[in-house]
Amino acid sequence: MLLTRHLDANATLVSLLQPLTTRDGFAPTALPGVQVLRASRDVARGPQIYEPSLVIIVQGSKLAYLGPRTLEYGAGHYLIQALPVPFECETFAAPEGPMLGISIAIDRVLLGELVLAMGLVAGRSIAAQTLESMTSAVLDDGMRGCVERLLRCLHDPLECQIMGPARLRELLFVALRGPQADVLRALVEQQGQFARIAASLNHLHGHFTEPLNVETLAGCANMSASTFHEHFKRSTLLSPVQYLKRLRLLKAQQLLLGEGLGVAQVAHRVGYQSTSQFSREYKRYFERSPGDERAA
Repeated sequence: MLLTRHLDANATLVSLLQPLTTRDGFAPTALPGVQVLRASRDVARGPQIYEPSLVIIVQGSKLAYLGPRTLEYGAGHYLIQALPVPFECETFAAPEGPMLGISIAIDRVLLGELVLAMGLVAGRSIAAQTLESMTSAVLDDGMRGCVERLLRCLHDPLECQIMGPARLRELLFVALRGPQADVLRALVEQQGQFARIAASLNHLHGHFTEPLNVETLAGCANMSASTFHEHFKRSTLLSPVQYLKRLRLLKAQQLLLGEGLGVAQVAHRVGYQSTSQFSREYKRYFERSPGDERAA
């Protein structure tokens, strides 16, 4: 009986999401910070990066590979991407149809307001915990209901305009009462190391075309350079230099696929001074040259 109810509820989510997905990949909606995603076929494992977000898959499934960890998120789970960490992703379309999902950006201002209003700041300290930048959580009835109300809202322009912000607030509220609440709280605990690394990553994403300045990033985190380097690598599994390189290459892939720019233009746009170095590093990371990527 319980399984039947869950299957019916999931079928409702699929029917609401399908009309909103007109093409493969991520697509914006009328509500800022909310995207829908679709894959009409299986997609082989490859590099990816998500901005801080909650990703809910309602049909099909995905596997995320982050260091030694493998996370599955499909109709029964959702992904919490707390930090924008490069990872590898594999997508599986369902036999009955395409992979369908929705991505909700994590608004740290709204998250901070909710943490304060819910009295979570005064709770047990999470500073000493080793928190994961990416986790999966069970899509329980409470979260499923929030997603359904959000999807219904997206079908009505007036409701979306008036009630959309409240639907996002409700979804974050439910996530803060869920099993992965600590990682969300940590994003807004200003004295915590997790939030400090998040601040440095925010700066890095805004200045990734510039030469890397570890001292500036450490300053954003209010840490010494050595302490920053240690905590940065613990949170992202990469050194700052490795992170910058992967971020530039992933941004370059988006430009090659989405804007049809030449290889030299893309290399310059993402901060490379040498086109040949860019091409070598691109091929090493993606196992195909930027020229092949552009042609495909």
